[in-house]
Amino acid sequence: MSTVTVNISFQDALLRDIDRVARDEARSRSELLREAAREYIRRRERWTGIFATGQALAREKGLQPEDVAAEIAAFRAATRRRA
Repeated sequence: MSTVTVNISFQDALLRDIDRVARDEARSRSELLREAAREYIRRRERWTGIFATGQALAREKGLQPEDVAAEIAAFRAATRRRA
């Protein structure tokens, strides 16, 4: 797999945090940033799938946004009563 070098700008405080975490984990700044990018992409793809599933279910059941809000409110109220 080939690699490409890129230039990226960070505020000083963020770069210090990146360097601190990389040092604490005994890895390079590049390794830490690659892992952060992979994790962000993985999480974004997961949430995209979750929202797509939710939208498909809502369409299938004919739900509108206000229906979802009412269901959430009812669930929260029921949970408070049990607590």
